[in-house]
Amino acid sequence: MTRSPITTHVLDTALGRPAKGVALVLERQQHSDWIPIGAGETDEDGRCLTLLAPGTLQQGVYRLSFGLDRYFETTGRRSFYPEATIIFRVDAHEEHYHVPLLLAPFGYTTYRGS
Repeated sequence: MTRSPITTHVLDTALGRPAKGVALVLERQQHSDWIPIGAGETDEDGRCLTLLAPGTLQQGVYRLSFGLDRYFETTGRRSFYPEATIIFRVDAHEEHYHVPLLLAPFGYTTYRGS
């Protein structure tokens, strides 16, 4: 399987385990519009194995949106955040961009991973 140049890993820090079943969408900014690039859902390990960004990346600004309501409902909890959106810049099209999400019902954080 070809690895996507943009990957993610979602961990539920409140439960201390991967977040399975989080829907996500990747988009690239073009002028003032957002163009869909790919979509997927996290697996048992909280990773999205779908090829989110096929081929070579274009330099620019990307948006990765995570649907959180359904995930939290399946775990019997309600989230303050129905969605988490991470907007980031791709400067070097040949690099790999790993964008993890650490979440809990009342907060989330992200960083550039490896």
